[in-house]
This record gives sequence, C-alpha cells and structure tokens, in this order.
Amino acid sequence: MSAVPHPAASTPPATDSRVAAGWRELSGDWSSDRTAFKQVPWGKAMMWIFLLSDTFIFGSFLTGYMTVRMSTTVPWPNPSEVFALHIAGRDIPLILIAIMTFILITSSGTMAMAVNFGYRRDRSRAAILMVVTALFGASFVGMQAFEWTKLISEGVRPWGNPWGAAQFGSAFFMITGFHGLHVSVGVIYLLTVAWKVHAGHYEKKGYQIVEIAGLYWHFVDLVWVFIFAFFYLW
Repeated sequence: MSAVPHPAASTPPATDSRVAAGWRELSGDWSSDRTAFKQVPWGKAMMWIFLLSDTFIFGSFLTGYMTVRMSTTVPWPNPSEVFALHIAGRDIPLILIAIMTFILITSSGTMAMAVNFGYRRDRSRAAILMVVTALFGASFVGMQAFEWTKLISEGVRPWGNPWGAAQFGSAFFMITGFHGLHVSVGVIYLLTVAWKVHAGHYEKKGYQIVEIAGLYWHFVDLVWVFIFAFFYLW
C-alpha cells in the first residue's frame, strides 16, 4: 500500500511563484532608481550605510592605536626616523609619506571633476577622469608596497621592530594594510564604473553611479588624513 503524501510535504506551485516574484521585486528595487527616505536613491543610501560602518572600524583601529601608544612603557619609534628615505647622501624624513598624501588629495580633485562631468552627461570626460583617479590610487598602493618592503627589510615585524615598542609593527601593518586594501578595491571599482560609463551603460539611468563611486573614494582619502596625522605626525 503506497503512502499518501502529506499536503504540507510539498510546496504548492502558487507559493513557489509568489516567492520567485518576491525575490525578483526585491532585486528590482535594489538595481533600479528607486529612492529611500523619499529623496535618496537606493545606491547612495547603501553607500552611506557602508561608509558609516567602515567609519566605526577605522575609528576602532585608530582608538586602539592611540591607547597602545599612550600606555606602553617602551619608547615609541620616531616616525621621522623610521619613515625617512636616504636621498642624495642624507635622510629626508617623511618624504614618501608626503608624496603619497599629495597623490591622494589630488585624486580627490580629479574624482570631484569626474562627478561634475557625469552630471553634465559628458561620459567621455567623466570616464577619463575616473581612470586618472584610479591611476593615482594605483600609484599610492605601489608606494605603500615600497614602504612595506623597506620596513620589512629593516626588521619591522607585526610582533616587534628594532626601534622600540613591539606594538609599532602590528599597528602599522594593520592600519595601513586595511587602508591599502580599501584603496585597491577602490581602484578596481573606479575602473569598472569608468568602463561602463564610457560604454554608455548609464545613458538611461543617469550617471549618479559616478557620485556614489566618488563618495567611496573621498571617504578613503579622508581616512588617510587621520592615519597621516595620528600615525606619521604624532
């Protein structure tokens, strides 16, 4: 005698279709130009929420760094000596860090111009300026890789360094590495959006995606200002 399937054992086709329709509607809401809070587009609202959460992470890192530095009994390394470059027979303090900071500040300017041209629907100039911004970001990451290589070759490790407090190495690699990861992701993001802008993928939707990408990039630049002030100048 064959068993009769219980009615709850299988999902009615109507339920499946409603679930699929619900997921399609949700996906459409996130990918369309719908607005949140009556005026803010979904994409911009989600970027602001992400940046807010990232602010807490970087704030925790910098707070932890300040706490460790003020509480350690071992002398903290002098940034002017640690981050100096030997050029033309003498050590120039923080020269590489100054160049890196100048590059990021300049990239904020090119990103702002890209947003301006995006709203003018000048997709060629907007895409070019986004590529220029990405190139600035890539050069920043390259210089950061050189800085890491130099310090590693001089004996700096996450568990110690030859200049003093052992926490210096872990704080340096954690904070600058996490920021460098953000810059690297931003470079890929900008290049992707620039390609789609140049290809005309946003002709119907508009070029607000350029502003959203700009929000991320300006955030990365702003965080570097705090890292520069707390880590390299203090």
